[in-house]
Amino acid sequence: MRIAMFHWGFPPIIGGVETHLTMLCPTLVQKGHKVALLTSTVESINKIEDSYKGMSIRRTPLMDLNWLHKRGLEDIEDKVEEVFAEFIEKTRPDIIHAHNMHYFSPAHTKILEKMAKKKGIPLVLTAHNVWDDILFLDLTLDIAWDHIISVSEFIAKELASAGVSRKKVTVVHHGIDTKKFAPQRAKKEIFKRYPKLKHKRVLFHPARSGLAKGSDIGVKALRIIKKAIPDVLLILAGTRRIIDWSDSQHKDLAYIVQLIKRFGLEDNTFMNVFSHDEIPDLYHASEFAIYPSSVGEPFGLTMLEAMACAKPMIVTNSGGMPEIIKNGVNGFVIKVRDYKALADRCITLFKDPERKSNLGQTAREITEQKFTKEIMTENTLAVYRKLAKKQKR
Repeated sequence: MRIAMFHWGFPPIIGGVETHLTMLCPTLVQKGHKVALLTSTVESINKIEDSYKGMSIRRTPLMDLNWLHKRGLEDIEDKVEEVFAEFIEKTRPDIIHAHNMHYFSPAHTKILEKMAKKKGIPLVLTAHNVWDDILFLDLTLDIAWDHIISVSEFIAKELASAGVSRKKVTVVHHGIDTKKFAPQRAKKEIFKRYPKLKHKRVLFHPARSGLAKGSDIGVKALRIIKKAIPDVLLILAGTRRIIDWSDSQHKDLAYIVQLIKRFGLEDNTFMNVFSHDEIPDLYHASEFAIYPSSVGEPFGLTMLEAMACAKPMIVTNSGGMPEIIKNGVNGFVIKVRDYKALADRCITLFKDPERKSNLGQTAREITEQKFTKEIMTENTLAVYRKLAKKQKR
């Protein structure tokens, strides 16, 4: 098959959808399919045409949400239609697969719908998120999506509550590269690169720093954990090169940094911007991971990263995360914003290495059985094939 992907970002822009595409698209290529992605430009990349592990990439500022937010969406229809038409004409896709295009811009989404109809190409949406506003309803319900892939049962239920027919939705959980993310001891290089990690009891919050991701809850829990584990170190992942449509990240970071200073936790926290290639080493250097999200997290891909590395994870009973983390089986589930419960679970894992190891081993086994990138890709292809068969009829 020839598959045309559409999404607002791709590495070096970081985020859950971007990481998902780095696994889905190359795996489709490995299976013999031809994949092309239309995405946004990035300041550090001068190329308009690029490639990544066998897939072709076309970059345009007309898909850059940060730029569009500042510029505004007025009078862009003709330019967007020209770029979309050129991309579709060049790739001649059998399937058009859009990611999170049921939000942000009516112009982009309606033009894509028009072209899919005109060419008779099935139009697939992967809903990585849901939103509570009119624009979400308009672009989810009024666009003629031939099928919608949901990344979790939580998202599928949210779509149904908004009026989407359940027959039109297929749940395809994320998958992970179980070779890149695998159990092993931390390499010495990571400690040389980041000496602050040496001789510390490390816990890792791998989601990008922000209040929605519960970074402030992690810091509040850390103040309690430190009393029981004085040499504890909390790693907080940085936020450079993300899609920040609402301009909230700088305010979030300022608050989190101030919270760390107020509590006197500078020596017990390490906030930095890490490359995607460094992330496995950070899991290996950590004893376990936390993700105390305070919003309805649609999935949380970092759960699979931690699980694949045989690290238990503590999450909140938020969104799709309890579908993956089972309390007392491969990690712990706590209530949203319950920093005391988070602290208690962290101390338990630090003080009970056998339980921590058992939870981690179970997490790895579950990942291999249910959440590999190959399983995810096959489930996605099943949707494509069903639509292609229907199109032939």
